[in-house]
Amino acid sequence: MIYHVQNFGAKADGVTNDAPAIQAAIDTCSAAGGGRVVLESGKTYYASSIVLKTGVDLHLERGSLLRAHVDIDTYIHPNEGQQDDGVEHIGTPVTLKPSYAFIYAKDADNIAISGPGTIDGNAYAFVKRVSPYYVTGDFYPRPTLVYVEHCNHISFTDVVMQNAPFWTLHPAGCDDVLISQIRILNDLDVANSDGIDPDHSTNVRILGCHVTCADDCICLKSSAGNMEYGPTKNVIISNCTLISTSAALKIGTEGTGDFENVIVDNCIISGSNRGISIQIRDGGNVKNVSFSNIIIETRRFADCWWGCAEPITISTHDRDQHTKSGHISNIRFSNITCDSENGVFFSGSVGNEIEDVWMEKVQVTMRAKTKWQRGLYDLRPGLNRGGSGSDSTTVSAAEGLCAGIEKMPSPGFFLRDVKGVTLRDCRVRFEGDDMSDFGEALRTERCTEVSVENFRGKAARPGFADQVIG
Repeated sequence: MIYHVQNFGAKADGVTNDAPAIQAAIDTCSAAGGGRVVLESGKTYYASSIVLKTGVDLHLERGSLLRAHVDIDTYIHPNEGQQDDGVEHIGTPVTLKPSYAFIYAKDADNIAISGPGTIDGNAYAFVKRVSPYYVTGDFYPRPTLVYVEHCNHISFTDVVMQNAPFWTLHPAGCDDVLISQIRILNDLDVANSDGIDPDHSTNVRILGCHVTCADDCICLKSSAGNMEYGPTKNVIISNCTLISTSAALKIGTEGTGDFENVIVDNCIISGSNRGISIQIRDGGNVKNVSFSNIIIETRRFADCWWGCAEPITISTHDRDQHTKSGHISNIRFSNITCDSENGVFFSGSVGNEIEDVWMEKVQVTMRAKTKWQRGLYDLRPGLNRGGSGSDSTTVSAAEGLCAGIEKMPSPGFFLRDVKGVTLRDCRVRFEGDDMSDFGEALRTERCTEVSVENFRGKAARPGFADQVIG
């Protein structure tokens, strides 16, 4: 059955709060056994929070616009008493479940949001400019655009999601999730406007999507707030184009639970501060992850954004003195092309080494691109630590950078505290006139069981060896 929201009283004038009418259509549709609730083309629907119900496909026709209400007090507050959803400011602990959501569902199976209309989060109603480089919340919390919890056999297809004030699409504790052909179009200066955040979810497919956002485009999470659910497991990400002010593809930082069985293939990352990041700071473990056939182009952004243009980075460090980090193992990279201002960076911990890493046909071209300082590695958040190399020091706040950023001439590949790593048919090139922040082609520290086969690359400048294996 098809239910048109205007038949339930929606004005679609862009001014009237149409949430009651849209909700009435959803409730009627679900009670009748399911169907499609339609927002017609060429109309603007202005609404407070909407709750999806079992069996309902919320369908936005091409040219329709569903815009979020500016008054936070009119929003659903599913987790009253909890703080903002996972905001990790420097020096601030991870928080819990979403406090407010624009589109919300819980325990609602067989739901869908389909397009090709647009859902607009009205971001600038909830943020203020605090820096030339980003805006953030004038108050907390800001609403998540779409938050669905413990919902199975669900689909998000074709729709455009834009101007999210906070995370855009957050399925938590869900099984059998299809996210296909959607566009997420957030401004690159709206902090915490993640694109797609599967959290404690299983059997997830993210296919053919385009995401541009400030913060992570696609970030697998296993958050503390949803620990009643299982690991984030069995995830396929394919044929996506991604642009991010932080990491385009990330696992973590919220990793209280485990991650396993992840395949990423046939993606293009451009204009991003980081490309691929596995960033573990809590007790969750990561294993069985494969990245293949990916083109990565990174550049530095302002220091307030995590990352220093690393095309690929894997790290596991304790979040604090009371929070021990999990283990990372069995990670594969194949046929990856990188054009970046920094090199590949792996950083394990003494006694918690990154284990069993295989890289084949990973090509890194490094060159200066921006006005920002190079020769830096970003280990935020977590306990501050310095590298062990003779040229490595920890940059202090007095030097104008945050603690947790290390200063060191960047090798093409820099690996430390890794057990069992194979580099096969990998290559490094340094290009451009300014080589002052670049170093060796390959450097390892405290690594064991290292195999280097047919590696090609020369140091960036005199005084550096081509390879330093230690």
